[in-house]
Amino acid sequence: MAEVQQTTNSSEMTKRFIEFVMMQAQQVSLFLGLIKHPQAENMEPNLELAKLFIDQLEMIREKTRGNLTKEEEQIINNILGDLQLNYVEVSKKLEGTSATQPEITSQPSESTPPASPGTSSGDDDDQKKRFTKSYG
Repeated sequence: MAEVQQTTNSSEMTKRFIEFVMMQAQQVSLFLGLIKHPQAENMEPNLELAKLFIDQLEMIREKTRGNLTKEEEQIINNILGDLQLNYVEVSKKLEGTSATQPEITSQPSESTPPASPGTSSGDDDDQKKRFTKSYG
């Protein structure tokens, strides 16, 4: 296996890394409902899964810090910024339409402050607060 690593040039590895990041971003977009699922007509956004994939991309960025080319670093930073912004926008839209997701409401809440009065669902608000703390 060491021979394979020796023959693979850095431009090929950059291409693979960018493709990997783009595939992860596509999954987040699917879970946020920004792109249409090929087999499901009306798929509800799944904020929990979207957050999981965003967290994974952040972990990859942190673990590869100092080992990325400028192009790779710029791409992962831009994609993460866009995905985080999209997550916040979709969660606000869902909060505004009183949409609830069983995955989020069944999640045990960590030590977060109680939901502010006037919100439709305290668990959705808690999830949003955890997210903004994580990415803010």
